[in-house]
This record gives sequence, structure tokens and C-alpha cells, in this order.
Amino acid sequence: MAQPDTSRDIDQAASDWAARLDRGPLPSEANQALQAWLSGDPRRKGALLRAQALSMKSEAAQALGSGFDPTAFEAPRRSRFAGVSRRQALAWSGAGAAAASLAALGVAMPAAGSVISTERGEIRLTPLKDGSTVLLNTESRIRIKYSQGERRVTLLKGEAYFSVTRDEARPFIVEVNDRRLRTAQAGFRVRKLDGDPIDVLVNQGQVDIAPSNHTASAPILAIGPNTRVTLSRPADGRPVAEHPQPIAPEAVTRELAWRDGKLAFEGETLKQAVDTFARYSDTRIQIRDPDLAREPVTGLFIANDPVGFSRAIARVFDAKLEQDGGDVVLTRSRPSGAAAQ
Repeated sequence: MAQPDTSRDIDQAASDWAARLDRGPLPSEANQALQAWLSGDPRRKGALLRAQALSMKSEAAQALGSGFDPTAFEAPRRSRFAGVSRRQALAWSGAGAAAASLAALGVAMPAAGSVISTERGEIRLTPLKDGSTVLLNTESRIRIKYSQGERRVTLLKGEAYFSVTRDEARPFIVEVNDRRLRTAQAGFRVRKLDGDPIDVLVNQGQVDIAPSNHTASAPILAIGPNTRVTLSRPADGRPVAEHPQPIAPEAVTRELAWRDGKLAFEGETLKQAVDTFARYSDTRIQIRDPDLAREPVTGLFIANDPVGFSRAIARVFDAKLEQDGGDVVLTRSRPSGAAAQ
């Protein structure tokens, strides 16, 4: 009896197929061999997506064919960090060095009471006067208010990653809805999206969470490294029991991939992945097949390249890619005799 392929075997084969696909359309016989290989082991589709994501380029939209108009998918590009590369910004960890370096490169420090925001597809690094930084994800807004007694930032909407430097005299406080997140020094992400509970992920240090109207007798929820918690807003005003969940370091890396302009998926449905891409681009991905929408997606993708992502999906799941105005449409032919959904 034949032994099943190891993960290394699958990854190697996926890399070979990705290289062949990058060279151009496969001949009919080779395409049939690819589809047979993909159907042989459920791990293979995710492996091919990962392999393609590693070599994916923005010009992947050319694969849409001679009738494709690339200008329909172009969006104005803005400097995300006002002269500072994302990798430079994230590499600086010293308080004084970070603040001094950002100032030297012409990145202005916001005044107390300032409101900082990003547009769709924009990621913005905001240095604070104490050396802390806030990295804003797409379509996010914060208000900054520093005083002699505390460092306060209010997350008005969206998602932000806070790198907090130590200041024993002034705690760092993030206000979001009816909660106050307090720390002396930490690295953590807070997400506030319409219709979803507040999502807090701590990957360094400790963050204490309490109601905004905190009293001495009110409980404090302490969140340590590699821990995540969702904060629901109670409808009746009563306290809600929240249960922090430890998460693996690789899951933390996936959750924070947006800091590098990437989106990481590990088994989410295609519909969920498409909804995530919609936060970063005006180009919409439409899925006109319910079975295709439920397919699991695994891989690392460029956040502002929905066309390249759709191209990879079409290849792996044997779907058809079309342009409909400013949108990308994914469809898949049903097997003969398949029942309509």
C-alpha cells in the first residue's frame, strides 16, 4: 500500500506547480494533471496557495486576459508612513531612539487631543511623544490625549497596534467603547469593527482591562502575552464574563500580518477571506457559487491586491475569473447533474 505524502513532499510539489503556473497557462494535459494532484489530498490546495502567495506580484491582473483593463483596478497610492518604511518603523524598539529617529525623518508628533485616521487601504504609523507608537490599520481612527497624569488614546473605530514604552509615572490607557485598557509597557492590538465585539490581542507585556466607570471594587481582567479576548457590550448594562484565550505564537503572527501589508489565512472560508479583503480595497470580489464560497483558504497574501488573490484562488479551485465593471467575479462550473443550491 502506497504511503501518504509527507508535508514536505506536498510543499515541494506545490512549489513546482507554482513555478510552472507562473511561467504561463498550462497545456490541457498538464492542467488535468494539476487538478488530479489537487484532488488527491486535502492538504494540497492550501500548500499551492501558500506557494503561489510567496511569489505573487501585483501585476498578476494580467492573467485576466486581453480584454482586461488594468486601469479599472488601479487606486491612488499614498505614502503609508510619510517617508518611513514599514520594516524600519517596526524594527525600532528603543523609546528614545524610536522617537528621535521618526522626528529626524520628518514624521510629526501629534499634539494632545489630535485625531489621527486612515483611509481604506492605508496603514499609518503614528509616533507619540513618549516614544510609544500606534500603527493604524485600514479605515481606522484614534484620538490622542496626553497629560501629566496619564497617556490616553481612544480607539474610535478600526484597528490599531500599540507599542507602549515604560513610564512608571504615567500609565498608558486605551479607551474603546465602555472599556479602559491599561498598561505600563506592552505590545497589543485592539480591533473595533461595526457589528463585531471588541477584539484585544496581547503579544508582549500585560494589559489590564476594566470598565470605563471603574471603581476600587470592580474586577480587573489581566491579559498576558500571546492571549486574546473579545469584549462584548452588555445589552442590559450587567457585567459580561470574558474568558481570555491563549493562542499559539504562529496564530499571533497571522493575526498581525496586516502590519506588513499582508493577510494570512489558515482554513477560513473563501467568503470570510473576501470579506477581509473588502476592508483594504475598493475592488470587490464577488463569489457566484455558494460551494466555492465555503472552500477553505490557507496562505499569505498582499492585502491591497484582491486581483492577485482572486487569480490564485481561481487556479487552485478551478474557478473562472472575470471582470464586471470595477469588480472581480469568481464562478465555478457545477459538475454535470449537480443539484442547484
